[in-house]
Formats: sequence, structure tokens, C-alpha cells
Amino acid sequence: MPELPEVETVRRGLEPAMDGARFTKVEARRPDLRWPLPQGFAGHLEGKTVRGLGRRGKYLLLDLSSGDVLIMHLGMSGSFHVFEGGKEKNTTRYHHEREKHATHDHVVFHMSGGAIVTYNDPRRFGFMKLTPRDKLDEHPLMKAMGPEPLGNAFDAAALAMACKGKKTSLKAALLDQKIVAGLGNIYVCEALHRSHLSPKRMASTIASKSGAPNEHTEKLVEAIRAVLKDAIEAGGSSLRDHKRTDGELGMFQHNFRVYDQEGKPCVTRGCKGTVKRIVQTGRSTFYCPTCQK
Repeated sequence: MPELPEVETVRRGLEPAMDGARFTKVEARRPDLRWPLPQGFAGHLEGKTVRGLGRRGKYLLLDLSSGDVLIMHLGMSGSFHVFEGGKEKNTTRYHHEREKHATHDHVVFHMSGGAIVTYNDPRRFGFMKLTPRDKLDEHPLMKAMGPEPLGNAFDAAALAMACKGKKTSLKAALLDQKIVAGLGNIYVCEALHRSHLSPKRMASTIASKSGAPNEHTEKLVEAIRAVLKDAIEAGGSSLRDHKRTDGELGMFQHNFRVYDQEGKPCVTRGCKGTVKRIVQTGRSTFYCPTCQK
């Protein structure tokens, strides 16, 4: 499932085509994705202008002139594609030919600037919902979400307090969207390796009994911010389904230190360990048992 860097990459790709543009026509080619589309979905959007494109965790947010916000989630296989003049927009050298499965183009947005934006989702695990802007923070998908890891509200003090007394593993805690928004399996593994912290250690060990941060918390926050920024700059990671809005693949998977690197030498300078794979709460965890403690 796309994580924060992939969703942020998609947001940036959609922005030139959609920000400030009006929906001239909306095609809802099926009544549902993961969940049913809002009743009268096309009618709610047509004629409205996009006032801004945002992101919260793994969700895309389109701020509309109607006072509503369109919440969109890519699910497991969802992707957006931007077409101009009948051709998919492509501006960089890592081009990947778009799969020719128009039957999976479930929602098509025609924008006043001439762009056509399609939402393609073979597995239909993504979704789109509308909510009033003034009630966005109280929406069930948003109200329990933790701070943005690249925002000012996320720091060592906030992370330590959230992990205070937690008896779950540090890996599980970081995957909890109530603790920090937008992190998934890939970037948690990568951040833990950069900070030399074991995914198996208890989450409570990065905080004092009173919830104050320690040296582990500081290193972990720094590592989380760094790996997310690096991944966004690379256009995210493409493992199976994620593609950018121009049909290209993200490139960060070529920079993985531990994720999907089982059996390879640890890249930490001076470390002679080997990357190991274990299973935690039903998901693969990759780490170096030599330098991650």
C-alpha cells in the first residue's frame, strides 16, 4: 500500500492539472470502489473548482469551492494518471509505459484547463468520500490520526509521550496511525535501521516513565524525517502497483538499506552483520540484528 512519500508524490503530480481548475465533467464509471461512491458524486463535483490539494497521512485531500473536501485513498493498487492533448504527461527520463487496462479507469475527472485525470484501480481497494471542510477534523478517518511526521507537531517530545508505557514493539507502535500519520512497513524498517534501533525493542524504551524523550527518540525522529524526505525526492518507491501521475516509477526502492534486502550485508559503515527478515504482527520486518539494538 502506498505510504506517505508515494501519496505526497501523487499530490504533487496532480497539483498542476487540478489546482485552480474546475471540474467540467466527472465520469463515475461504476457506483463503488472499496465503498460506494457518495450519492450524486458526479453532480457534487461538476462545476466546482479545486481550491487546493493537500495530504493527511496516506489520504489525498481536494479542497473544493463548494465548501466540501474530497478525501481520496489509493488503496492497494490505485493510481492517478494525468493526460493532456490525449497523451499521458511525462516530464522526466524514467518513463514507464502505462498499462493498457482502461476497464480499470473507474473515475475520470475532466478539468477546465484541458487535463483529464483518471483514477485506475484494478483491485478497487481505494475510495473517495466527500465531507464538509469544517467537519474534516471530526471525520472518522481523520479524528484519531497522529501528527504529520514532517510537520512541526512531530518531535521527540511528542513521540516519546505517545510511546510512554507502551508494551508493543517499536515497529508496531510506529505503524500505528494514531501515533504518527503516514508511516508504513517500508519506511518504518528504513527509519529504524538509520537510527540503529531494533524493531523488536519495546516502544516504551524510547521514553522515560514520565514520557520524556531520550537519545533514542531524538535519533528516531531525525531518521524518520530524513528517510521520508529522501523518498519524496526520489518520487517514492515502486514495488508492485505504485506509479506516479505521469506513468513513471518512483526510484527510492534502489536506495533501500534493509527493506527487502534479506541475506545481504548491512550497509552501515563498520558493521559486519547481515540483513534478516522476521515476521511481526503478520508483516515482514527487515533489520540488521548486529547494529540495531
